[in-house]
Amino acid sequence: MSTTTPDIRGSRPAKGASRPGDRIFSGLSRGSGITLLVIMAAIAVFLTYRAALAISKDSTNFFTTFEWNPAGDPPVFGIAVLAFGTVVSSIIAMVIAVPVAIGIALFISHYAPRKLAKPLAYVVDLLAAVPSIIYGLWGAIFLVPYLAGLNKWLDQYLGWTYIFDKSAEGLARSLFTVGILLAIMILPIITNVTREVFLQVPKMHEEAALALGATRWEVIRMSVLPFGRSGIISASMLGLGRALGETMAVAVVLSPSFVISGHLLDPGGGTFAQNIAAKFNEANEFGRDALIASGLVLFAITLLVNGAARWIIARRKEYSGANA
Repeated sequence: MSTTTPDIRGSRPAKGASRPGDRIFSGLSRGSGITLLVIMAAIAVFLTYRAALAISKDSTNFFTTFEWNPAGDPPVFGIAVLAFGTVVSSIIAMVIAVPVAIGIALFISHYAPRKLAKPLAYVVDLLAAVPSIIYGLWGAIFLVPYLAGLNKWLDQYLGWTYIFDKSAEGLARSLFTVGILLAIMILPIITNVTREVFLQVPKMHEEAALALGATRWEVIRMSVLPFGRSGIISASMLGLGRALGETMAVAVVLSPSFVISGHLLDPGGGTFAQNIAAKFNEANEFGRDALIASGLVLFAITLLVNGAARWIIARRKEYSGANA
């Protein structure tokens, strides 16, 4: 008696075929990515075109000039002071915020009791939602007056470093104050992302280290921090992106001047975003083109920072995979 095996190949999709839902999702994902690239390219083309119109009429070197007077005859404007102020204030913010954010993230994820960790995480999340102008008003009303004592102390004991030598009188409306304010603003962003990365560390890694007799700090140093290093870099780049482009808070706190000074405690300085916010309304059409030219530089700096972060993360993944 012979038996026949039913042909069930028709009841399942052939290898390589996809369901309609998969094709729709794939098309939507691809379309979203292409749309994003088109938008970025359109922004770059617009900024480049308007910037070229302004730079072609600039009577000085756009990258090295310390003055900003597009309405002059001839027009004179440059980004030297703005680039210096943007980079210096962002570096100060990162130096202060990153270590503190990592410490807070470790405390919430590995040290704090559950009853304390959840409310503390909620408070950090809430700080990330505070508008920039609120930080700016707080900085101008509270932070600037109360930093006078710190500036005096730094000048007295660290003035020999030249960086903390306060040579000009005035309130603490300096790049150093802006850096501290930016550090407070980016702290919740870095903390939130870093905390979530630390919570994703495989429990088996931590339990294995504890079983071998490691202390709490040794577990963090050998298991948590290496696992979360890429996440820390990503979180730091997100914070740096906000620090580079922060507008209203910097405009409220900083006392702008087109002078580059290595004395970080002296009032003055400027950033790209602050200069655009302060001068856009009163500028004529050519002046706005000049501001757009400075915005193009900030746009390029942001892209370079994000690209560098992606490269670092990719290199770390390749290194980890090679050692696995």
